[in-house]
Amino acid sequence: MNFTEAEKRITLAGVGIVFLLSALDQTIVATAMPRIISELHGLDLYSWVTTAYLLTSTVSVPIWGKLGDLFGRKPVLLAGIVFFLVGSWLSGLSGEFGDVPILGGGMVQLIVWRALQGIGGGALFTTAFAIIAELFPPRERGKVGGMFAAVFGLSSIAGPIIGGYFTDHGTVTWAGHTIAGWRWVFYLNLPLSILSLFMILVKMPKMSHQAKGKIDLIGAALIIATFVPFLLALTFGGNKYAWDSPMVIGLFAGSAVGLIAYVFAERFASDPVLPLDLFKNRVFCTANLAGFLVSMSFMSTVAFLPLFMQIGQGVQATTSGMATLPLMAGLMASAIMSGRLVTRWGKYKALMIAGVVVTFIGIYLLSQMDLKTTRADLSWRMFVLGVGLGPGQSLFNLAVQNAMPMNRLGVVTSANQFFRQIGSTIGVALFGTLLTNKLVAHGIDFNKLRGMAASMPASGAAQPQLPEMLRQMITTSVTDVFFMGLYIIGAAGIVVLFIPQLVMRDRAAMAKMAEETAKDGEILGA
Repeated sequence: MNFTEAEKRITLAGVGIVFLLSALDQTIVATAMPRIISELHGLDLYSWVTTAYLLTSTVSVPIWGKLGDLFGRKPVLLAGIVFFLVGSWLSGLSGEFGDVPILGGGMVQLIVWRALQGIGGGALFTTAFAIIAELFPPRERGKVGGMFAAVFGLSSIAGPIIGGYFTDHGTVTWAGHTIAGWRWVFYLNLPLSILSLFMILVKMPKMSHQAKGKIDLIGAALIIATFVPFLLALTFGGNKYAWDSPMVIGLFAGSAVGLIAYVFAERFASDPVLPLDLFKNRVFCTANLAGFLVSMSFMSTVAFLPLFMQIGQGVQATTSGMATLPLMAGLMASAIMSGRLVTRWGKYKALMIAGVVVTFIGIYLLSQMDLKTTRADLSWRMFVLGVGLGPGQSLFNLAVQNAMPMNRLGVVTSANQFFRQIGSTIGVALFGTLLTNKLVAHGIDFNKLRGMAASMPASGAAQPQLPEMLRQMITTSVTDVFFMGLYIIGAAGIVVLFIPQLVMRDRAAMAKMAEETAKDGEILGA
């Protein structure tokens, strides 16, 4: 389908706002959590605010992708925005009027509405990249994808700043009613959501959908039955329950049963949510596996960098997100540059390899830090890591999209996002367990330290003055975990070598493919 340049610009603007909304939400809420816990009295439930969003956003990604193929990107994106908008509004109202029937207290309310928000969030990311793929051929897609990856990096910087500012200074009183500052963390989504809703509803052209079929309700239900217990097991394991506890083992067993049932059911489904024949494609398998591993290694460092900065360098907990600015700067610069180079060269594999190599170097540099490492020294090491991570933000997805027909665009785009999110979750669980075990070996209860950090005020609290020997043990444990991430990124590098280098389709190739797909549809219809 041909679009005018004006239609492309308007569509990209609307999708860009949507993408920013989803990316900001992953960083802005964390800054406000200590104040939320203090006001809603839910320290024992604090992790569920993140877990609820993670669960619903992850398991809904492949379902939204399939719906986009069946019914078009525009209605799916509009539905995602509505879910996200309503979830944001209700999250901001959590606890405002005390306990409510069925849901109970404010913390439980927030968890439920965050889950609703996550359903919409699952549609925003995957549909945004699928729309880019419909607007631009793969040869031109890298440049735009790199820019959107840079938006994600920018949100990682802006999120903590915005969240911290409104949490600390956003409390206002209107007509005798006080609105707590942390509520604006959610209310800020409303005007942006309404703006994007208007732009997409009124200005965005209708996009054709080339897939035919019906909704696979059994497959969708089995995806949920497989990955909800799997993600819960990763969340509970090593934290609330031991890894060998009946609860965690039972969740993993339930997940395995769900997966077996999904594979069996989808062999006979006429139009499965995630078709099993996709795994016969070498690009699909290798690029998604590489993205999965890179996401794991990424989280082995990024998730625990704040702990190193807070304990080893005395950075305030509320500003540790700002301290990662060099990492995000490197990521943004390399994401944009790699996207432009792909458009110019028409090749992606060399940039993937370079990205993994630089990521390996960056993680190694971080693993060599100690208490004597200065903030300037940490900054340039984080910048190196960011430069390495940039290409992978869009190129793995681009390679998969380029290898598949247009009528499967939503499915393969959502699959790439799905595997990366699962990789990030496994990375946090795996390396969090390694860190916990190392701290326990030194007689340190990491869960208690994390709980104390979560219950501290959002601002104005000094960092606890820990003995130098204790600080040394904690920072050594963290850098040891960084070092373990080298094995994962090394495995990712090996997988990248096996990703086939296919010719990047240009506009002429895309037009020809669209004609062939249309003819196939006519033959099938006859």
